[in-house]
Amino acid sequence: MNGFVLAGGRSTRMGTDKALLHYAGRPLIGHAVELLKVAGAEPHIVGTRPDLAAYAPIVEDLHPVCGPLGGIEAALASSSSEWNVFLPVDLPLLPSVFLKYLIERARITGAAATIPTLAGEPEPLCAVYRRELLAGIRESIEAGNYKVMDGIKNSAQPSDIDFFSVEAVAATHDNWPLEPLRRWFQNMNTPADLTLVS
Repeated sequence: MNGFVLAGGRSTRMGTDKALLHYAGRPLIGHAVELLKVAGAEPHIVGTRPDLAAYAPIVEDLHPVCGPLGGIEAALASSSSEWNVFLPVDLPLLPSVFLKYLIERARITGAAATIPTLAGEPEPLCAVYRRELLAGIRESIEAGNYKVMDGIKNSAQPSDIDFFSVEAVAATHDNWPLEPLRRWFQNMNTPADLTLVS
């Protein structure tokens, strides 16, 4: 399975390139790439980021102004894997055991999209997508709709999208970290956010 770190954002709210911000002694991009490796995925970095090539191979956006949906499109277009796991660059507290579960769940169900939910809200940037979604995602981008969930729903039948509750799954895994689940998906968008997880 190929893994893709979504690192194409402009980090405008952070005020500096967050991919290279340090958390626990190393850059966020280093955390994300290592997380994919530990989970058993072959890491790649999505975005027009030749400066990050030392961490993993770069997949350049085909439509750089389309946000994360454009990154997902570029990743699926370049991937040699049927299933592909995605991870934002700024989730340093996401545990590897959860990412392993996400990958294994996708392989077992065979769903076109495997998307966790937290407090009832989908987390579509930390998900597994099959390559078959590419055509529908591309249609959404060409139509000017760059919302990730709209792109996914345009690409797969509702019955082929596996939404699952992080809370419900975590309750059945005694060996998972006890840290509040909301912190697993705490994005580092501002300097204040980085302070919260430090």
